[in-house]
Amino acid sequence: MRCIFCEVTLDSGDKCPGCGEDVRLVKRIIATSNALYNIGLKRAAVRDLSGAVEALKASLKLYKQNTDARNLLGLVYFEMGEQVTALTEWVISKNYQPERNRADEFLNKIQNSPNDFENINQTAKKYNQGLAYCMQDSEDLAVIQLKKVVAMNPKMIKAHQLLALLLMKEGRYDLARRYLRQAEKIDTNNTTTLRYLKECKNNLPKEDGRRRKGKDRDDLVSYQSGNETIIQPRKKHDFSSATSVILNLAIGIAIGVLITWFLVVPGIRQSEKSSANVSLSQANDAIAEKEQTILSLQNEIDELESQIEAANQTSDDAQIVLTTYQQFLSAYIAYANGDTEGAGNALASVNTDYLDATGKNAYDAVAAQVQGDYLNTNYEAGYQAYQDGRLSEAIQNLLRVVNVDETYQEGDALYYLAMSYRKNKDDANGVLYSQKIISHYPDTERAREALRYLDSLGVEPNAPGEEATE
Repeated sequence: MRCIFCEVTLDSGDKCPGCGEDVRLVKRIIATSNALYNIGLKRAAVRDLSGAVEALKASLKLYKQNTDARNLLGLVYFEMGEQVTALTEWVISKNYQPERNRADEFLNKIQNSPNDFENINQTAKKYNQGLAYCMQDSEDLAVIQLKKVVAMNPKMIKAHQLLALLLMKEGRYDLARRYLRQAEKIDTNNTTTLRYLKECKNNLPKEDGRRRKGKDRDDLVSYQSGNETIIQPRKKHDFSSATSVILNLAIGIAIGVLITWFLVVPGIRQSEKSSANVSLSQANDAIAEKEQTILSLQNEIDELESQIEAANQTSDDAQIVLTTYQQFLSAYIAYANGDTEGAGNALASVNTDYLDATGKNAYDAVAAQVQGDYLNTNYEAGYQAYQDGRLSEAIQNLLRVVNVDETYQEGDALYYLAMSYRKNKDDANGVLYSQKIISHYPDTERAREALRYLDSLGVEPNAPGEEATE
């Protein structure tokens, strides 16, 4: 444990041995963070993943540098099928602890398995497409898309829940319950899953067991014989008088003769005639079944071919996403080591279109801290190089500043860049940045000096306020 004021390793005392600050509150906060981490670990062990996420987020809220809690949170997200969020947590953990961090193991495992990384990318795209279909009220297409997501990533709880919700809206509660049961096996205490299961239970038909048992009891009668209870069927009315027996026999014989004449004999004849038709129908059914099997196999082949084609198209995107995160990580490490210029150059190469919401937030936070130092460092270096006559070096440094902010230091960076180009005999760029001075700062001595320079070259200046073009 290190002091937050001077980074000196703390001992068992209440004062920092380096700066002498009172660190009792700091130790208490870190101890509470570790206790919440242990709670999250216990919940994850019994597959209470939602509870584990809640405890680990609370732990990181108290002490964001608790890399054990952050790595476990990434593993929990990964188990819940949210691999992109898990990668974000591991990248942040690596920023806080570059050495001896288990996040390296997790990131290297994914990086060394292109198929897994590609599957993560495909799953995220298909889930987002399913959400878009829901927004467009195309619920049938959303169901198809989400079924593909569940097939590709069976652990993605959000996909199970959204698919179940769409099926519940269609009234297919039995099928919705099946997907919710799968989600419940992954996260046993997810409140959304449990609420949806309760809704399915309330809308599914209930078994009429009580009524059946009551009816069975009506057909039985019980009485006591000593200490024993005797249960037997109720007695039926006995119509076994002699007249009734004879009459019933006569009626039965007559009915039997009629049934034989009108039903049995024609049935035998009809069975002989239809035997050929039955054989023909069975043959047709067998042919139809084989044709259906062939058609199903062909559809599966087409689906696999489309998946292969989509995988080939998105492999480059997956590599770009990984490279973007690595560039952002390099920028953060450079800034943490005091290399402002290296951090600024690295941030300039990051394409934020490939960062998710969490990654963009982290990028904005780092960029806000780096940009001021980056611009000031390059401006001072460029200005000093200009004063010393090192024009190429001055152009290189001042151009970095102007590309970010043309009005930096009230136009000083733009002015010295234009002067560096002019003294370096680069009239094309000298004209370009002189035009920018006229556009941004009309009616100033620098603008008039730029006009005289353009007039000496026979170049027509832009009107004040008109943007110069390259």
